Amino acid sequence: MEYQLQINRDIETLQQDLPTLFEKDISYDIYTRDIYFQDPVNKFKGKINYRIIYWTLRFHARLFFIKIFFDLHEVNQSAKDTITAKWTVRGILRVPWKAKVFFNGSSTYKLNQDGLIYDHLDTWDRKPSEILQQFFRKGEDI
Repeated sequence: MEYQLQINRDIETLQQDLPTLFEKDISYDIYTRDIYFQDPVNKFKGKINYRIIYWTLRFHARLFFIKIFFDLHEVNQSAKDTITAKWTVRGILRVPWKAKVFFNGSSTYKLNQDGLIYDHLDTWDRKPSEILQQFFRKGEDI
């Protein structure tokens, strides 16, 4: 019973945190101290590094983008020890040609016996090099 309550808290926290991750910090109490994170360009372990990656996302969002959005489509418990989130990142770069960046992704969160997240794996619908190519194309408002 307590395990499921923690999973419900995890889902609720992710639903609140993810849409605003480019604007404000997330809550870290649903993650273990030794959380493992991997996406197509990063791989590390530890809550300190996890905090740094979110700080870096906010910093780069403010520095390089006129507008940037993290559209959260769904968050659900996909297995007894797994939460899955589906999302889209879209934005307009701070360049004269207002290049648009757009990609879809998913996050898979693995849970320990206490219902805390110990593993976070992000996958994207395109390669990092394909996302980078978007930086050089003229865009319109999103």
